[in-house]
Amino acid sequence: MSKAAALNSDNKLKLGIFSANCSGGLAVTKVEERWQNSWQNNLSLAKMCDDAGFEFLLPIARWIGYGGETDFHGGVLETVTWAGGLLACTKNIQVFATVHTAFNHPVVTAKQLATIDHIGNGRVGLNVVAGWNKPEYDAFGVDLPQSHPERYARAQEWYEITSKLWTERAAFDWHGEYFQLEKVYSNPHPLQKRIPIINAASSVEGREFAVTNADYLLTPVFDFDQARSVVRDIQSKASAKNRDVGVISFAQVVCRPTMRKAQDYLRYYSNEHADWDAVDYLMMLQGMHAQSFSADALANFRDRFASGHGAFPLVGTPQHVAEQLKFLSDAGITGIALSFVDYVAEFPYFRDEVMPLLEKMGLRNS
Repeated sequence: MSKAAALNSDNKLKLGIFSANCSGGLAVTKVEERWQNSWQNNLSLAKMCDDAGFEFLLPIARWIGYGGETDFHGGVLETVTWAGGLLACTKNIQVFATVHTAFNHPVVTAKQLATIDHIGNGRVGLNVVAGWNKPEYDAFGVDLPQSHPERYARAQEWYEITSKLWTERAAFDWHGEYFQLEKVYSNPHPLQKRIPIINAASSVEGREFAVTNADYLLTPVFDFDQARSVVRDIQSKASAKNRDVGVISFAQVVCRPTMRKAQDYLRYYSNEHADWDAVDYLMMLQGMHAQSFSADALANFRDRFASGHGAFPLVGTPQHVAEQLKFLSDAGITGIALSFVDYVAEFPYFRDEVMPLLEKMGLRNS
């Protein structure tokens, strides 16, 4: 299996891990074996993914949990320090830091990411998020902008400052709508000529930010037709700006030797033992503020939120999971960020049984 990773690999379908820094991962469940996001678990998972040739690790930045019996996402490893630690302990994999532009100053973030890019010998990535969760705004004492365009206007200015700090040697002043800076600079610069940028968004404004600034849009997909539609839309808008922007989505994996065992386990953890109070609170917040999901999607995907925070379900045998991944790739999806109920326990089965099938399908290099 190829050890060449990072998002510049020539694998047709890039693979990563999503939300391992968060308690519960993406599964809003009360089962005993749900993900424990300890540092040791994250380190073990990162090393396995690095050895398996995975391209990236992608965290969620979260400051306030979603309540319920488990307080889903109440325990979260902060993403910049998490990324720095993992970059020091891995060799090839790209490790992203997810940064809220509403809560993190661009001068601080620029310095932090440049530093950990040196720690990882040029492997850090940045996932830019404008922020949507009102309880988190309240926790920081920051007003949640009422309009989505205003959130992204601030994010745009934040990103322009950060990019300038990474590329310009001389000190500069900045007098914008949201930031007032005097004689600011950042040294050292990142090792990478361009740090890979992901923007996690589904709204019109979020996608516009992605096609203007990012290398990849991270967005949910619900079926193959919708995935193709998203890819066409992003490619068209990016082409109009003479840019190339890939689409990455996220999926919850329940892979077992038989379809029945996979479906039985899905029902066990995401229905019989779902943390429904946390699910409903999460969906309420998404519907009110995030604009990441339509009203119809929120109504129809309650079970999907319980099983994986709205992730695309990869449930079945290794052959079925591999085929579903191929369908997503054929729809134009560049990469998939995977999650499991217990990442460390379940990842080896995916690595040993699914990845060889992806190689045979031409999606991964042998």
